[in-house]
Amino acid sequence: MITADLAGKTALVTGGASGVGLATVELLARSGAKVAMNHRPANRAATGEIERLAAHGLDVISAPGDVAKPAETERMIAAALDRLGRLDILVNNAATPGTPSKGKRVSYRDLDVIDEEWWQEVLATNLVGPFRCIRAAAPALRAARGAVVNTASIAGLAPLGSNMVYGASKAALIRLTSYLARALAPEVRVNAVAPGYIDTPWTKEWPEEVKQGAIARTPLKRACLPEDIAETILFFAAGAAMVTGQTLVVDGGLM
Repeated sequence: MITADLAGKTALVTGGASGVGLATVELLARSGAKVAMNHRPANRAATGEIERLAAHGLDVISAPGDVAKPAETERMIAAALDRLGRLDILVNNAATPGTPSKGKRVSYRDLDVIDEEWWQEVLATNLVGPFRCIRAAAPALRAARGAVVNTASIAGLAPLGSNMVYGASKAALIRLTSYLARALAPEVRVNAVAPGYIDTPWTKEWPEEVKQGAIARTPLKRACLPEDIAETILFFAAGAAMVTGQTLVVDGGLM
């Protein structure tokens, strides 16, 4: 695992209690940053993960809040900033494939299962949520000349992934990234990472033939791990001083 020198820096990672978010929290903390782990208030696993990281001497604090809810997001950002003191890195990782799918793949032809509620849930979390977080944190990020990294997906670049609602939300997030890079320049850089198939709790219930098929089509012949994506997020957050408005595909060559 690569690290960087983030001593004296702070970070906030949304959706940080599992998968890519958790790997990112741990990597940023191991690089010396004080990290606020955002998670939904009812997520009890987050407490255990923070305790585990603290036992390894890592400076991680809890930042509960649902980024799909405007007032809750603003309170979460304000509380995190109060405890962190400043904000150098914001990682917008919180996302959902939508309640109807429960993380499972849904045929693109099955339009009847995609209702208004599904769209609202996914867009509120995957697209508007990152915007809310960035808008609320913008003054602190500007003051620190910080960086934002959004977790997108190759489903936002091609008809791949669990369902079309999720893919459409990630396509919009990729475009939002380029707009916000201009909106926050020159003080803040805004980039995105677009993972391919990742071996995470999200994809655990996918049919085995689907998972093995994705690996077979990947030139590097394995699934992405959360740590692979975290390393790319660290690259954008700690380096890449002249890179903004970009989306980097991390999929082992699948695309």
